Amino acid sequence: MESKNKFWKGFLVGTLVMAFAGLVIVGVSAGIFLIGRAVMDDPVQMVGESRPTEPVGEGELDLGRITEKMEYIQGIVDNYYLFEEDMEMVEDGIYMGLMYGLNDPYSVYYNEEDYQSLMEDTMGEYCGIGAMVSQNRSTGIATVVRVFENSPSFEAGLLPGDILYKVGAEEVAGMELDLLVSNYIRGEEGSKVTIVVLRGDANEEVELEMERRKVEIPTVEHEMLADNVGYVEVLQFDTVTSQQFKTAIEDLEAQGMEKLIIDLRDNPGGVLDAVVEMMAYVLPEDKMGGMLVYTADKDGNGERFFCEDGKLKHDSDYGDRASGYPKEDGHSLDLPLAVLVNGNSASASEVFTGAIMDYDAGVVVGTQTFGKGIVQSVLPLGDGTAVKLTTSHYYTPDGFDLHGEGLTPDIEVELDEELRNKAVVEKSEDNQLQAAIAALQ
Repeated sequence: MESKNKFWKGFLVGTLVMAFAGLVIVGVSAGIFLIGRAVMDDPVQMVGESRPTEPVGEGELDLGRITEKMEYIQGIVDNYYLFEEDMEMVEDGIYMGLMYGLNDPYSVYYNEEDYQSLMEDTMGEYCGIGAMVSQNRSTGIATVVRVFENSPSFEAGLLPGDILYKVGAEEVAGMELDLLVSNYIRGEEGSKVTIVVLRGDANEEVELEMERRKVEIPTVEHEMLADNVGYVEVLQFDTVTSQQFKTAIEDLEAQGMEKLIIDLRDNPGGVLDAVVEMMAYVLPEDKMGGMLVYTADKDGNGERFFCEDGKLKHDSDYGDRASGYPKEDGHSLDLPLAVLVNGNSASASEVFTGAIMDYDAGVVVGTQTFGKGIVQSVLPLGDGTAVKLTTSHYYTPDGFDLHGEGLTPDIEVELDEELRNKAVVEKSEDNQLQAAIAALQ
C-alpha cells in the first residue's frame, strides 16, 4: 500500500512541478547566492557579478549568462557535493532539461544509447511480450490497450486497462514511452522480464513474469463477416502496413466484399508514408482537389499529399523531400464504408479518419479520437545523439486542425463496460462493431 501511495503521489507531484518551477528556481538560486558568498572558501565568480554580455534579442536565450551561471553552479558542486559526479549523466541532464523546458511532452532528447534503441526497428517484428501500450502525455501513465493472443503477455495474464508500474525493480511511471518499450520491455529472445501492473479501481498490484520471444505483430488483420461485410483492422502504421492493407482489400474483393469496415481503434499512429499510401488507395481523386493531408510549420511551409491522375503525388516547400514517392495504380473504393475509432486512435489514425470525413466517403463510428494533430521529426545531432522535436501541424483535406480536439464520430457509441478489460472481445459481442455493421445497412 505504501508503494502504491508513492506511485500516485509521484503523479500528483509531477502535475504540480511545472506550476511551481519558477518559484522554486528563484528561491533556490537566491539561497545558494547568499550561502555561497558567506561560506565558500574558494568562491567562483558570482552570478550577480557577471561581466557585461552582448545584447540578446527578444525570445532568445542569453547563452553567455547561462554559461556563467552553469560554471558558478559547477563550482559549488565541485566544492561541496558529497558524491562523485557522473559527468556523462550530468551533460545528458542539461540537454534533457533544455527539451523539458519547451513544455512539450513530444519533444525529447535521446542520448546515444536511447537513439540507437529507438532506431532499431519499425518493421513489426521484435523480441518482446506482445502487448500494445498507450501513454497519457499529461500524467505519464502508460496503460495496456491491447494484448495479442498467444503472446507472452497473453499467457502471463496481462489485461487491457492494466497500468504499467514497474519493470523489474525500475519504476517506469512518466518514462518516455518509446524508451520504456525499447529499453525495458523488449530484450533478448528467451530472457525473462517481471512486470508489476496496477489493476482495477482498487489499483491492485499484480506481478507478472513472462519470457520474451520473437513476436511478429501483423499490422493488418482481415476477415469476411456475414452479408459480405469486409472487416480490416489496422493495428498501427509501420513501413509494411500499406502493402498489408492492399493485400487484405484485394483478398476481400476476391471474396465478393460489398461493404467494408476499417477498424482503427487503439491505433496510436505511426509512419506518415504508410497512411497516405492507404488513403490514395481508398479515396477517389475527383474530390477536394485530390488533397489527402497537408502540413505547415511555424513559417507556413510544409508538404502536401494528394491524388492526381490515379497516382499519389507529393509536393513540398523543402525541395528534395518531395522526390522518391511511390506511384499508385489509381485504385479507389466505391462501396459503403465505416471507420471505427476510439480515444486511443491518434495521429496517423486521425489523418486517415479526417480524410474519410472530409471526402464524405464513409461513416465514422465509436468515440472521440485522441486529438494529436502535430508532427514530430527525429533530428540527429551528428554525435550519435538526437532530439525529437515537434515541427509542424497537419491538417485534414478541408483544413481542420484537430490537435487538442480530436474527431467526433458521426455515430457515437461507447464500448460496453464489461468488455473494456477483456483480452479478447468476440466480434458478436463487440457493440461498437455491431453499430458499424448496422450503419452500413
